[in-house]
Amino acid sequence: MTPATRTTPDQIVTRLLSLAEDLGWSWREPAQRPFAMLDPVAWEATNHAPIETVIRTSHARIEAAASDPRFLEVLSEAERLLAASRRARHWFPSNHRGRDRRLKVAYYCSEFAIHESMQQYSGGLGVLAGDHVKSADQLGVPLVGVGLLYRHGYYRQQFEADGRQRVLYPTYDFDHYPIEETGVSVACPIGRRTVTARIMRLTLGNTSLLLLDADLPENRPQDRLLTEGLYKGEPDLRMRQQVLLGVGGAMALEAMDEKVTVHHLNEGHAAFAAVERVARIIEDGGDLDSAIEQVRSSTVFTTHTPVPAGHDRYQPKAAAAAMSRVLKRAGLAPRAFADLGRERPGDAVEPLCMTILALRLAAHVNGVAKLHGRVSREMWRNVHPEAKRIDDVPIGSITNGVHPGTWMNPAAEEFWRRTIRLRPEEAQPTEKAWSRATDVDPAEAWDLRNRMRSGLVRFIRDRAVRQATERGCTPDQTLAASRVLREDALTIGFARRFATYKRAPLIFRDRRRLAAILNDPDMPVQLVFAGKAHPRDEGGQAFAKTIFEMSRRPEFRGKVVILEEYDMRIGRELTSGCDVWLNNPIRPHEASGTSGMKPPMHLGINCSILDGWWPEGFDGRNGFAIEGEPKRAGDAARDAADAEALYEILENRLVPEFYKRGRDGVPKRWMKRALRSAATIPSAFSTHRMVADYVEQAYLPANRS
Repeated sequence: MTPATRTTPDQIVTRLLSLAEDLGWSWREPAQRPFAMLDPVAWEATNHAPIETVIRTSHARIEAAASDPRFLEVLSEAERLLAASRRARHWFPSNHRGRDRRLKVAYYCSEFAIHESMQQYSGGLGVLAGDHVKSADQLGVPLVGVGLLYRHGYYRQQFEADGRQRVLYPTYDFDHYPIEETGVSVACPIGRRTVTARIMRLTLGNTSLLLLDADLPENRPQDRLLTEGLYKGEPDLRMRQQVLLGVGGAMALEAMDEKVTVHHLNEGHAAFAAVERVARIIEDGGDLDSAIEQVRSSTVFTTHTPVPAGHDRYQPKAAAAAMSRVLKRAGLAPRAFADLGRERPGDAVEPLCMTILALRLAAHVNGVAKLHGRVSREMWRNVHPEAKRIDDVPIGSITNGVHPGTWMNPAAEEFWRRTIRLRPEEAQPTEKAWSRATDVDPAEAWDLRNRMRSGLVRFIRDRAVRQATERGCTPDQTLAASRVLREDALTIGFARRFATYKRAPLIFRDRRRLAAILNDPDMPVQLVFAGKAHPRDEGGQAFAKTIFEMSRRPEFRGKVVILEEYDMRIGRELTSGCDVWLNNPIRPHEASGTSGMKPPMHLGINCSILDGWWPEGFDGRNGFAIEGEPKRAGDAARDAADAEALYEILENRLVPEFYKRGRDGVPKRWMKRALRSAATIPSAFSTHRMVADYVEQAYLPANRS
């Protein structure tokens, strides 16, 4: 390399930081390789944060990279990959013309999970929102996300020596985020005060997220707390956060000159945005009834919570006070405002419910699975007294999905490219290549399954040693942590938010029976758990402690593991490495659930209660359905029946099928089921299909109206 063409260290840093600015790297593994090559230790230590990796890397290593032809080749390929993705021919503009091409969606959500290095999410809602935005970009659907930027994010989880959960709130340095300060701010009215919020922008290809940050010196201390953390504080703080999300979010769209035609409220947290939009129409000379109808016709609302207690409710006077200046602009009396959020308008005792407010101000409403749609129609029937039958309640369903690029292990992607000619970069609503999975050689598929499981076991051992070290364990205990699990044993995973209805400890209901299953010398089984409960959810915290204690019992030691700090990284490792994905919620409390949609891409199999998405996904041959039959009424009888059904599946069907091997060592029947799982689930339950459904069933009808 001649001096004239030599790449300098400063140029390397500039190119890497430019690459990091487009979050398309977060779901394209080749675009992550330059950062991993630059400093593998820093890459792991930062939880795969590109900018922080560059900052931590020594000048000597950057100098070495600048003169390394292989590094320069990998960096150039990453740059070409992201540039090509922005120029690619996309599904939406290729298939929609005329007025439909003017569509622009604003997608409001209180949390977005884009990547594990940016802790701006708590669980499934955020993961779904992040996947939604990514698929919108890949499909070419014009969309801008709207949310809040949290200084502490969600909490970090550690276990004490006795299994109690330690809650940590780190402070994130936004200079280490691939985030742009737009230089634009909004003055959001919240009660009698005005809160200044700067607009920060994350870029994902041709799509972006606008995130509001109120942690500014010009705001009062109590107002700076609005973006301190996710789901922290008392109801009053939560309500004011939702004013900032809804009212401030709508203001941010106008300040950034986003020509939005459709507003999508992902859960009721942003329902105040609709009221702000009514006020704007009134200010432009409209009357209240026509303003409400105009807002309704252009609003999409997705509800995610199938139990009444899970919906935000506020005292009407407090809500009206927080929204007082918006209501004045809209000419909306506090009582009329409260009635928009009540099942029984005129009932002064009933609180204002954010979900009902969104239901009344959105013409296009959906649950997140077919079963959840039915549950929602029953739950909110009183909001629509004009509906003569449950099925007449105007709440449909669009089943959730997962973003393939985010959740598919690169080794699995390479396998499917070779065997079924999968082309994930060519995003379409349906991917026909998956239907060819049943034609794949079972021996080749079994080899992939073994590699995925072995990789998971190695990852878990590393994490287990880290956890033991942080708890101050003895050398013998740390050594034992390095030897947990077996690479050849049937591995069952359970990883999700530890809400009590998900019943994480159900499999331990009969410990003696479970111990016999796990300790069979000829057919060993092992369990891996991960999950967080909200810091104030004492029941969920107790569940995590129970599983921690179970992992320490002699009969389960080394065969049951619970990992700390469940995040997207651990989610990817577990959903790609586990042979079986266990899901045993109380039906019908699981609105959708998406974690079980990820293992089939890695030849994993679901074993689940027929709740959420699984009634749509299960066809009798691609997994297992847990169907308990309680002999009497009550929670205890239900749990006992479901546990019994689970044990019977494990003992009589699932475990024997996994270990019944042919002469070549391949479990033919098991792999037939696993390949059927791959053929039937990934295409139907991707966010590519989901976003296309939103386009056809909600966005375009709202845009045309």
